[in-house]
Amino acid sequence: MAGFTLWDVFAVVFFLAAWIFYRFVNERGFWGHQSLSVLMNRHRRGWMESMAARDSRIADAGIMASLQNGAAFFASTSLILLGGAAATMRAADDVLKIAGDFSFGPAMTRGMWEAKVMGLALVFGYAFFKFAWAYRLFIYAAILLGATPAPDSPDATARDFAARRAGAMTIDAGLHFAKGLRSFYFAFAYLGWFAGPFVFVATTIAILVIVMRRQFFSAARRALTDD
Repeated sequence: MAGFTLWDVFAVVFFLAAWIFYRFVNERGFWGHQSLSVLMNRHRRGWMESMAARDSRIADAGIMASLQNGAAFFASTSLILLGGAAATMRAADDVLKIAGDFSFGPAMTRGMWEAKVMGLALVFGYAFFKFAWAYRLFIYAAILLGATPAPDSPDATARDFAARRAGAMTIDAGLHFAKGLRSFYFAFAYLGWFAGPFVFVATTIAILVIVMRRQFFSAARRALTDD
């Protein structure tokens, strides 16, 4: 599109590459270390194994409900942000007039502004679908939790299989929820593009460092492992 420079193209490619890189290392590991998210999957499995051995599962149902509410909250937030992006696009002329009064930031045409806002809307749209699917999966996990045979059931094999199945569903729900949160993190990096491609690269690096630290070098991770 007219108005964008090669630096803009480079910044967008760098942004996407950083997002993909973080997704890869978050799920596969970094320097031989597993991420906080992956380590928590073990405890999700352990939770379902413990649940299968309990007579009363009221607490388990309450935890599952809180996870559902969290996914629903962020899905609703994503829709609100999508609406905000649409409103900003409609008010492009007013926004550009205000932005023109600032001494920093590159000059933008209406087409450039709309393209950038559209990209931001795509990020929020992706987040909505991830959170909405996570919400659905948490509901499925709750159903599987309720379908797990009682600890005094004579068929221990069926009970163990049901617990593993519920754990796998919970892990998948958590995976999609994490992808939605990742979209929010990188949406902050994307905002740097409105100040120029170099700021865009800088904000992308900053967000990447923050999320990598939380997944691999945080106190929360150290609470789960000794490495």
